Amino acid sequence: MTGQGSPERSGADPLEALFAPRTVAVVGASADSAKWGHILAKRALEALGAQGDPGERTVLLVNRHGGEVLGRATYATARAAAAAHGAPVDLAVVCVPAGGFVASVTDAVAAGARAVVGITAGLSEAGAEGAALEAEALAVVRGAGAVLVGPNCLGVVDTTTGLQLAHAVLPAGDVAILSQSGNLVLDLAGLLADRGLGVSRFVSLGNQADLGVVDLLRACVGHDGTRAVAVYAEDVVDGRAFLDAARDLRAAGKPVVLLAPGRTEAAVRSAVSHTGSMTSSSMVVDAACAAAGVHRVDHPTAMADLLAALRAPRRMPGRRVAVLTDGGGHGAVAADALAAAGLLTPVLSGAVTDALTAELWAQAAVTNPVDLAGAGEQDVASYARGVQTLLGSGQVDGVLLTGFFGGYSTEESNLTAPELAAARQMADAVATQGKPLVVQTIHPDSPASRVLRAAGIPVHRDVDRACAVLAGLVEPGSTGLAEELPAAAPPVTDASYAGARALFAGAGIAFPAAEQVVDAAGLEAALDRLSFPVVLKATGRTHKSEGGGVVVGLPDRGAVRAAYADLVARLAPPAVSVEEMAEVADGVELIVGGVRDPRFGAVVMVGLGGVLTEVLGDTVCALAPVSADAARRLLLSLQGAPLLLGARGRAPVDLGALAEVVARFSLLAAAHPEVAEMELNPVLTSSSGVLALDARVVLDVS
Repeated sequence: MTGQGSPERSGADPLEALFAPRTVAVVGASADSAKWGHILAKRALEALGAQGDPGERTVLLVNRHGGEVLGRATYATARAAAAAHGAPVDLAVVCVPAGGFVASVTDAVAAGARAVVGITAGLSEAGAEGAALEAEALAVVRGAGAVLVGPNCLGVVDTTTGLQLAHAVLPAGDVAILSQSGNLVLDLAGLLADRGLGVSRFVSLGNQADLGVVDLLRACVGHDGTRAVAVYAEDVVDGRAFLDAARDLRAAGKPVVLLAPGRTEAAVRSAVSHTGSMTSSSMVVDAACAAAGVHRVDHPTAMADLLAALRAPRRMPGRRVAVLTDGGGHGAVAADALAAAGLLTPVLSGAVTDALTAELWAQAAVTNPVDLAGAGEQDVASYARGVQTLLGSGQVDGVLLTGFFGGYSTEESNLTAPELAAARQMADAVATQGKPLVVQTIHPDSPASRVLRAAGIPVHRDVDRACAVLAGLVEPGSTGLAEELPAAAPPVTDASYAGARALFAGAGIAFPAAEQVVDAAGLEAALDRLSFPVVLKATGRTHKSEGGGVVVGLPDRGAVRAAYADLVARLAPPAVSVEEMAEVADGVELIVGGVRDPRFGAVVMVGLGGVLTEVLGDTVCALAPVSADAARRLLLSLQGAPLLLGARGRAPVDLGALAEVVARFSLLAAAHPEVAEMELNPVLTSSSGVLALDARVVLDVS
């Protein structure tokens, strides 16, 4: 028993009670049509009729004042309702003012509720007093072995069980939506319906006091009615658990599409290092998506477009796209749009251009964009032959058809049947292989376009949307986490320059020979052991080069003595590091940095430019730790990667050694939660190896 006079509690899984309840109690049911208690009572009762058999679910209305709501008698308490019904409540939806929330939740779980949906607002989101009420209610829920959605949420829907407890009736389908925004879900549901899709489950996350996005993602893994998951989240409390759940969904063949605002957000924190100042939380979300194979989008239309495209099994194994067009203008615009979406339009050659030359008429351009140059009116089938040839090429990962195709079937003519036949031929060509075709056309609603869309081929009026879909179909997860997080290491306590160098050197990262000195005698002894030229660095400064704290290229003892005396006089450093100077002429300078994100943990960043990294702005990041192979892929994703591979006659750097340095650095970042930021800058890499020229560690003092 759950309490004196209360019905015996069901032993069902709380999530089953949430999504497939036998008895629903709407607490705070109201006759006022403007109130949530009225809207949700109406939705629950309407859904009974939609099920066909009202006996499958019972809806109980609770109003402490009694009376009727929507022609149904109400009960003063959930316990009274359950007693009258003769069976416990499974799911209670609480729509009462904040002051009555704890009492209503207590009553609901006493009535047997295994799941509570808290519509009530004015709790933790409103301040300390509301937070205390929310915590008290949560303790009641957990003490009863139940679960809580929200509070401050907008309801829950499961169309596979006929549950409709949201502001609007959502169309049935197979996309689960987990969202921190209610109105955005209404927008997305309409966009999905426009594409012939619908909702399997919807959960408004609210304050996530108990059940959060991770719990609900996991609940979708084994849900037969869900084929894809759409998430709108402004904050993910447990980032690593989010990644695990997203990986499980991907393994189950259920893609996850994330809409996470904040690409224009400022830095993660008021950072000390270059790494911290250049690593935004949005970059970290991108890195998390790459690690888990999650598709990130920036607005609801893009989310709906991609969810529709992901229903087909075809994916882009890389970023190379062939453009097939029937006019030079469309081809040029498409190439620019592809570049803006981060895709490539490679020059085609060899066997594929030979095949295109044989398949198309003499006026066609075949190097990419492939331009039919007006061949449509002469030979509509050339579209299909071009698509088939390009999809079969190993030189591209996907095809964009752009321009007029579809227009010949808008009116009955001698070209209508040939265009419809060409559309069917394209559909057949796509179905027999694994690469996607995406179409942009002036006539997206034509009969030929409908043939393509029915075959699972995305068709769009806007070229930017078509290119965004292609980019979304690129297989994510190119920079994944290493298999296991490293075991915790003894904490770092020495954040000095010498301590930072020792930490990284202990991980196998090489530095130029150096000695730290505190007086003139120590300087002379160090010069006996080091080779010229040398560098002097004033330690004790976050950025040693500021204020002239670094002096380079000192060729002999006289120059070193003078520079040392000047540093001591101007800056009074606690020590001076004397270091052999590395030859930088034939090398490439990079930065390798790490920050600890409060949600996703350790993040590693690499960028070109060393001390000029902020000027160049060429950086990428990944969740740590990364394997050497993943580090290599990360480095090659830099815009300036050709410099590493030997651009303009330069010798290629030792990319394997550089990737190993990044991997070892990432292991350190992941193993030391007490370090807020760490950095090697610059890192000099060349054909002969890798040297870190400077190091920094910033301890977490929060």
